Amino acid sequence: MKKVSAVLFFVFLALGAFTSNAQVFELTPTYGYQFGSKLNYGSNYLKVNDSGFFGLTAGFEARRDYMIEVTYYNMGTDLLIRDRILSPNESKLADLNVDWFMVGGTRYFTNGNIKPFIGGQLGLSIYSPKNENRDIVNRSLDSATYFSFGFKGGVVIMLTESIGLNFQGNLLFPVEWGGVYVGIGTGGPSTGVSAGSTIIMGGFSGGLVFRFGA
Repeated sequence: MKKVSAVLFFVFLALGAFTSNAQVFELTPTYGYQFGSKLNYGSNYLKVNDSGFFGLTAGFEARRDYMIEVTYYNMGTDLLIRDRILSPNESKLADLNVDWFMVGGTRYFTNGNIKPFIGGQLGLSIYSPKNENRDIVNRSLDSATYFSFGFKGGVVIMLTESIGLNFQGNLLFPVEWGGVYVGIGTGGPSTGVSAGSTIIMGGFSGGLVFRFGA
């Protein structure tokens, strides 16, 4: 699934970059810090821990100060659990890799060297657990894909006509996140934890902007 999603991402990237009539193309690699989130079920919870993340955004100018963009984010973190039966104290359930594949737009508010912006995104987030805690779970956890949307805001500071700095904050919303299946020990009793909700994951990042074209 991850390989298929990566192929689709670069297909969208190529279509946006080379089949449009845009005069301006931007490529923005970023790195930052993403705050995790918690999904409660009763008095218990599943939790995605805070972590660093990196991203890559490719965009073309649809019209002056409006960018159409394709964005990829990756976050490597921990999936934690607290459950009064399975794990009364908060424990690590598994390593967790999160991939975000998003399509959206950005609105710049000025066309000078300092350019504030806001933007919105729609797409998919893929949650891939591994290295499960066998004291809690007695089988591998499946990857899951969710519809997601997000918002961002920040500023681009152009150092030259073609190179700039990007500083931004973002809010990401995976819809109906949850539903892992956990158990106690090898061959022991098993149970399901299924709790669905839209959660909020906020963060901030910085990066470089490479601007091509007029």
